[in-house]
Amino acid sequence: MLPDFSYVRPGTLDEAVSLLADGRSRVHGGGTDLLGCLRDRVFAAERLVSLRDLAGLRGIQETADGGLRIGALTAVAEIAEHETVRSRYRALAEAAASVASPQLRQQGTLGGNLCQKPRCWYYRGDFHCLRKGGDTCYAAAGENQYHCIFGGGPCFIVHPSDTAPALIVLGAAVQVVGPRGTRRVPLEEFYVLPEADVERETTLGRGEIVTAIDLPPAGPSLRSSYRKVRARGAWDFALVGMALALQLDGGVVRDARVAFSGVAPVPWRARDVESVLRGQRIDRAVVSRAMNAAVSKASPLPHNAYKVDLLRGLVEERLASIA
Repeated sequence: MLPDFSYVRPGTLDEAVSLLADGRSRVHGGGTDLLGCLRDRVFAAERLVSLRDLAGLRGIQETADGGLRIGALTAVAEIAEHETVRSRYRALAEAAASVASPQLRQQGTLGGNLCQKPRCWYYRGDFHCLRKGGDTCYAAAGENQYHCIFGGGPCFIVHPSDTAPALIVLGAAVQVVGPRGTRRVPLEEFYVLPEADVERETTLGRGEIVTAIDLPPAGPSLRSSYRKVRARGAWDFALVGMALALQLDGGVVRDARVAFSGVAPVPWRARDVESVLRGQRIDRAVVSRAMNAAVSKASPLPHNAYKVDLLRGLVEERLASIA
């Protein structure tokens, strides 16, 4: 059962920021994650501040430099189906299309998908774990088959977003508005590892709201994709996932950006794989080196070593499809 809370729908962004500054309120966009967290007592909220009346936070628009600006309240389904996203930023379209179920994609927003809470069953359950202010990560010695193989400690969550790794390889940045004004943050720098702050997932401060996501222009040489491996064909989170963005010049990889999902507390930038690919034609030998580089620094837990093999296979599949 949901706890009691008040619900307000401010008419301006400034009003929303002011209402959120008290520290006892939570942003309500699509609500697909927020309401579950309230029901499961993951956190409390005395007031929900709905952004639904702020029409300026919706929509997909081309920018003057040829990039895209996507409002944070834009439905995930709209992004998956948008012609420009599908033609220029394929990785994002594929990632959005793989989020949850069709019903949740219609309701859920891009901003919410980027800022959602982790799905660790200890964090979501009746455990006073590290992320909720306790002194124990129960996953470390518990049921950790779905937890991270990179970047863990002292907490071993995985970041649940599909769109975040795709946006990172595409060079996206988030626009944030708060009590101190507006700031722009590269999406890769938006997330916080547990070793830096075990109770936070993002750099958002009190009263701050993600208002838009900016994508740089996509040149004609860009090839991008997103693929995730999951236990079920729909409404499931990634066991492992891979976002890939390559700049190709005559079959040679001029630049490469790779990020993994389902394997780390943040969308995991695979710089070792990128180094293998740059300046190379993608052949069998390069694919083999990339597979090894992808997992060379993995530290699986007792029950999730299978993710290492899954990730190797996913890297091979994605690169072979381009080769």
